[in-house]
Amino acid sequence: MRSPLLWTFVASFVLLCGVGGWLLTDPATSRSDALKTAGLAGGAVVALYALWLNDRRRRVEEARQEVERQRHDLEMRRTEQDRDRAADERFAKSVELLGHEADQVRVGALHALAGLARSRPQYTQTVLDVLCSYLRRPFTHARYTEGDATPEDERELQVRLTAQRLVADLLPPASEVDGESYDLDLTGAVLEYLDLSHRRIGGLLLRYAALYSSTNLSGCVFTGRAYFTAAGTEDGRLVGRFSCRGTKFLDYAWFSGTKFSEDADFTDTEFRGRTAFKDAVFAKDAVFTGASFDGSLDLRRTCFRGHTELDFAREPERPSLYNTKILSTKDAVLPESWELEPLPDGSGRLTEKKGPLPETRERPL
Repeated sequence: MRSPLLWTFVASFVLLCGVGGWLLTDPATSRSDALKTAGLAGGAVVALYALWLNDRRRRVEEARQEVERQRHDLEMRRTEQDRDRAADERFAKSVELLGHEADQVRVGALHALAGLARSRPQYTQTVLDVLCSYLRRPFTHARYTEGDATPEDERELQVRLTAQRLVADLLPPASEVDGESYDLDLTGAVLEYLDLSHRRIGGLLLRYAALYSSTNLSGCVFTGRAYFTAAGTEDGRLVGRFSCRGTKFLDYAWFSGTKFSEDADFTDTEFRGRTAFKDAVFAKDAVFTGASFDGSLDLRRTCFRGHTELDFAREPERPSLYNTKILSTKDAVLPESWELEPLPDGSGRLTEKKGPLPETRERPL
């Protein structure tokens, strides 16, 4: 195939000669004007060729850039796949090491999982599930049964405390309103010094959990349903205090059958969904000062054995008070629409006052 440049010169020369010869035959056109016009015609062909050549170069350059971009994307995908493969291997190896006999190896595996979750956020929920699964493993400490603790018990307790701390570290702060919420399943877990304060949590399952020493959920935001059904706070190294000050439950808060062996503090807590303390037992002080309820409150067969403060900031619309007892009626603080019905044994049963209710159920600020 001949070069387009040669055809361009031929066409330009033919056009130069043809236009020039044609104009020279016209008596009204001077020779200089004829040559100038013919030169412009021939030059136009060369200019069109130059434009075509530039456009071709531009398309070649764009094609080259597209190929380079595709190659770069391919390299990026390959690198990402290598990272995913390395992360999967790291995850599998860490999970395997959780069954190691040496406690320091198990601690290292827990930290490796937490590091993986920090570097690869898509692993966070999976890592939290694994940590919760480890905490759900059967565990007993001799101290819980008033026996002598063995070194093995203490070492395993330290591993579990590490797992609890890492769970809290991986949860986003409660201040992240638009942050992602992660679920925790600690059903039947044996926990000591559980501290998830000021964290944002999705759903929480603490059914039948044994909560030793102090439990701190103050300042938490629960975006999903929280179940504490039949959980129990027990004596550990310290009293089994349950602190839930300024917490927000945006969905169900289920404390049915929960046993609080020490003080339970729900000061300024917001219950925005259905709330139940049915069959719950408060062995010591129960403080609900400033708590607010947007939904129903189930207190059927709830037993308050210590000092009781139920001066809510906003009372529930549909309280259930069937056989709700307060054993220590002295200095009990109640909502304006509730009253204590004395019982023969000196305790009292909570009931709603008969007759018209007050115009507002909100506690004065």
